Amino acid sequence: MADGSQRDFALVGLSHKTAPVGVRERLAIGAPELPEVLQQLRAVPGVEELLLVSTCNRVEVYLYGAAGADERVQGWLVAHAGEAVAKVLYRRAGREAVQHLFRVCASLDSMILGEPQILGQVKDGFAAAQREGTLGGAITGACQAAFTAAKRVRTETEIGVAPVSMASAAVELARKVFGSLEGRTLLLVGAGKMSELTAKHLSGNGARVLVTNRTLARAQALAGMVGGQARAFEDLPQLLVEADIVVSSTAAPRPILTVPLLQAAIKARHWRPLFLVDLAVPRDIEEGAAKIENVFPYDVDDLEQV
Repeated sequence: MADGSQRDFALVGLSHKTAPVGVRERLAIGAPELPEVLQQLRAVPGVEELLLVSTCNRVEVYLYGAAGADERVQGWLVAHAGEAVAKVLYRRAGREAVQHLFRVCASLDSMILGEPQILGQVKDGFAAAQREGTLGGAITGACQAAFTAAKRVRTETEIGVAPVSMASAAVELARKVFGSLEGRTLLLVGAGKMSELTAKHLSGNGARVLVTNRTLARAQALAGMVGGQARAFEDLPQLLVEADIVVSSTAAPRPILTVPLLQAAIKARHWRPLFLVDLAVPRDIEEGAAKIENVFPYDVDDLEQV
């Protein structure tokens, strides 16, 4: 952005490459707050168009506007999430910002190269921005071109031949821990997209699958897909006693698997090991869980090593 009269494309954000999950979760924007955040960012001086992408591995604001708008957006993000994010935010401008969008959509910038979820997540952000009226010709054109390019990358290269995702990595971790999932009890906490993907990867593995969610009907629908059993969210303390491994992916703003809850569960299990996989950002498992004897928590950053 060279001068006050010139408009350009820009990007401000952070990702798994610059920030651990403990910092990323401070900036994570959930679906309920997304409309308000889009409007607040759109009101930043100099911003004319805006797209926000918030996933477990990145939060990125793509904008089109006047000189200095990207710096002001960066300031807004720091004010929103705290000084901890200031050192890990990056900015891109012009062609470099557009190229980054293309790489993200094609899953070339993902923690797990080739994972198929990111394109859908960017499209979700695009749809939200459309609903809020924060898009214009510049960002719309860039996104449509990036979506087309991402589809070509997936169909004309081998990047998606053996697709890997956070969900499949979680199931692979379970296999590494137990060798076989035959006869094991796996608890899914949450019934959103990530839990659905995890359930699909579990299909045919011989595991007993339990699903719990604040909305029981959604848990029942997901359990029905994999021949599992839906349980009320109020049963969570008992479910933690029954499960061999827990995969949690909710949209809760604060941890639901708290240290006191896990301490009570491990005692009721007579200290039988409990493995927890946290696919949520913000995290579902409270910090400090790893200090509990025989409780073994893994978060999305740990899955990069699977």
